[in-house]
Amino acid sequence: MASQWNSGIHDRQLKEQICEIGRRVYNKGFAAANDGNISIRVGDNEVLCSPTMICKGFMTPEDICAVDLDGNQIAGKRKRTSEILLHLAIMKARPDVKAVVHCHPPHATAFAVAREPIPQCILPEIEVFLGEIPLAPYETPGGQKFAETVLPFLKPGTNAMLLTNHGTVSFGPDLETAYWRTEIVDAYCRILILSKQLGGVTYLQERETRELLDLKKRLGFDDPRFHVESCDLCGNSAFRDGYKEPLEPKAFEPAPELPGYLQPAPAAASPAGDFETLVKAITEQVLAALARP
Repeated sequence: MASQWNSGIHDRQLKEQICEIGRRVYNKGFAAANDGNISIRVGDNEVLCSPTMICKGFMTPEDICAVDLDGNQIAGKRKRTSEILLHLAIMKARPDVKAVVHCHPPHATAFAVAREPIPQCILPEIEVFLGEIPLAPYETPGGQKFAETVLPFLKPGTNAMLLTNHGTVSFGPDLETAYWRTEIVDAYCRILILSKQLGGVTYLQERETRELLDLKKRLGFDDPRFHVESCDLCGNSAFRDGYKEPLEPKAFEPAPELPGYLQPAPAAASPAGDFETLVKAITEQVLAALARP
């Protein structure tokens, strides 16, 4: 057992893989400066992870440290990150998870900051390869309370999550898969934002969604909807209540009203409807100004 432990936490190839994922995260703009964290489980009670206060784009294998599943540092010259507790909570709750990537991809993080759940039943690739993306509640990052915010949402088949006002966390059987899920989430959120600008989101029909879920099952992927009898396939978001609603394009919910100093300038009045009123108001102001001594 000791030899397995040593080979795990001293595996240079795995450390280099963490550094490679860190470079991808940084180069994609998913983690500014020292943002983000990456981890991989290498034994029954051993996890390699990125250290605190380091840019993920410039890590070396010598920077990588190791912790046990309780968060105690067991190897490495640099101090482990406090947010490793989030990674460990996921690994302990989901034995199938071996790798975790946490970062701040801008489009997905925009949903997290707006506290807007990501809808389902729109894009085939999301239905098959990702599925539900829950929105975990906010807690100050770094502590055990923060780590535990994700626990209610770690259902079988869930592979990524929004962290309210914080970012994303994605996970899987290896680092490559965990990272790809981060890319997929952010690309999907970008598509949703662009669709909103074009006029709204069009949902798949129920038959189309069921066909995608059948395909997902045949491919061997899990999904939380497989474990709930008579599941409402799309009822997890603020965009819609599921297939009980009419299937018509629906735009994002309007944002809360901004403070006065941030409000956009009022639109110009319609020339056709208000021209005479505008001319009258200007004339009255001019005459009043001329009448002053």
